[in-house]
Amino acid sequence: MNRTILVVDDDKKIVELVTLYLKRDGYSVLAAYNGEEALDVARRKQPDLIVLDLLLPELDGIDVCRLLRAESKVPIIMLTARSTDDDKLLGLNLGADDYVTKPFNPRELVARVRAVLRRTSPEEEPPEDMQFDNLVISFVRHEVLIDGRPVSLTPTEFRLLETLIREPGRAFSRSELLDRAFGYDYVGMERTVDVHIMNLRRKIEPELGRPRYVATVPGVGYRFDSRSAARGCDVA
Repeated sequence: MNRTILVVDDDKKIVELVTLYLKRDGYSVLAAYNGEEALDVARRKQPDLIVLDLLLPELDGIDVCRLLRAESKVPIIMLTARSTDDDKLLGLNLGADDYVTKPFNPRELVARVRAVLRRTSPEEEPPEDMQFDNLVISFVRHEVLIDGRPVSLTPTEFRLLETLIREPGRAFSRSELLDRAFGYDYVGMERTVDVHIMNLRRKIEPELGRPRYVATVPGVGYRFDSRSAARGCDVA
C-alpha cells in the first residue's frame, strides 16, 4: 500500500533529505515549512503519518501536535533538536507516537516511520503458513520447504524471505530490506543485501539464472513474484 507522509520542518535541507529517503522506500511525501502550513496540508491531504519538527515559525510543533490530536488520530513522529527527557515527555504526552532527536540517521527515521505505521494501522492477521507453487514457508515453525523437503536458511535469509513473501508483488528497496533483516541500528552497506539474496536464491530457486520467486526490480531492489498463486496451508 502506498502511504503518504507529511514532513514538517523549517529547514528545507532536512525536508529534502527526509523526502529522499522516504520516497526511496516507496512513500509519497508532502512538505510543509511552518506550523500554519502544516495544519493546512494535514487537514486537506490527510496524510498517513506526520514527521513534525517542534521548533517551527508562526505556530510551533507543540501547538500543531495539540491541535491535530484534538481532531485526528494521524500518527505523529516528533523531530527536534530538543533532547531532554522533559521535552520528550511533553511531546509524547501530547499524543506523539515517537520522538527522534537531531542530528539523526535518515535510515533510522524511515525505520521508525515504518514501525509506527505498523503499530497504528490495523492489518489482517497473516496466515501462519504460505505456499507458492512448490515453496512453503511456515512463519510459526520458522521453516521453509521445497517439494516437501526442508531447506536450511540462515536467520538473515529467512527474515529476507519472510519480508518479501508477506507482501508478494511489492518492490522493496535494499535499504528497507537491510532495515528489516538487520535492524535500523545495523551499520552496513546496502550491497550486503545482494549477497544474502544470491545465497537465498541458490537455496530456493529451481534455476538460478531465471529466478521464479525472488525477482530483481531494476533501480529499486527486490520483490517476491506474485504470479505464483499463494494460499494458506498446513505444514506436516
